[in-house]
Amino acid sequence: MAGAFGFKGCQKIRGPQIRNLLEAKDFILLDCDGVLWHGEKAVTGAATVVNSMIRNGKNVVFVTNNCTRPREKYVHKFSRLGFTDVMLEQIFSSSYCSALYLRDVVKITGQVFVMGCEALRTELQEAGVPCVEEAEDPDATIYNCALAPDVKAVLVGHDDKMTFLKLAKASCYLRDPDCLFLATDIDPWHPLSGGRILPGSGSLTAALEVSSGRKATVIGKPSRFMFECISSQFKGVDPAKCLMIGDRLETDMLFGSNCRLDTMLTLTGVSQTKDAEEYRDSELTTNHSFVPDYIVDSIADFLPAFDEQEEQSN
Repeated sequence: MAGAFGFKGCQKIRGPQIRNLLEAKDFILLDCDGVLWHGEKAVTGAATVVNSMIRNGKNVVFVTNNCTRPREKYVHKFSRLGFTDVMLEQIFSSSYCSALYLRDVVKITGQVFVMGCEALRTELQEAGVPCVEEAEDPDATIYNCALAPDVKAVLVGHDDKMTFLKLAKASCYLRDPDCLFLATDIDPWHPLSGGRILPGSGSLTAALEVSSGRKATVIGKPSRFMFECISSQFKGVDPAKCLMIGDRLETDMLFGSNCRLDTMLTLTGVSQTKDAEEYRDSELTTNHSFVPDYIVDSIADFLPAFDEQEEQSN
């Protein structure tokens, strides 16, 4: 489908072009942070667009690398911000997909050491995946702390209570070549207000990769596994009938490219048009996987398409 409305690469589309593109797609995959909201503030028009998509029969799913809240809390956030038609089954977070990977793909038999936040542990526990229980001992060091004997996987996610001891323990567990090394995602950082940034899961994963001498298997975007999760839970998922909408070239657009989906960049988040054009014009062909097929200023650019549909139906 890519290029049906022009050549592939950073095509700015509006109005009828968006309507035609939307009509050609059965599944709409949406990133959340930077596309639908910033923190606790919804992007203007985003809730109306998403609710209209769902009510017009589109299969809308949400694919987020944010592992800091379990899916049930995501449902509450969607509702709180005006996304009234979103259900639990539509949400695919990196923490939820990590739990599915451990339970259904590798069928983990021992415990998982989690270097991440409590929400990540919650998703694993709800899936029946056992986690190492960490004892609260402020005087413990890697020299005298207890190590669990049956750790079969180390999972790294966002961890705002990261300690040197956690890193050291994870490094020790990964000395066993049979212990799996997984990462929810490799996002390097996240924007905060005032120009500040928050280190992402990718920065913690990189530290553990150096200390262990191993490379992590990534579960979230841009890995294909998130799309495989969606395909396993929804019938008739055809990549040619899917559109991936995101705000980050190195995760969202690459994820779409890896899964052979059409991609759309919104300019309300991390990446901007000039970033996409630099990748498009690069002599390195590997950089072309970061290039979006289409660009819109905001998800709100979809609003006229639904207005026209309503006018035609009246």
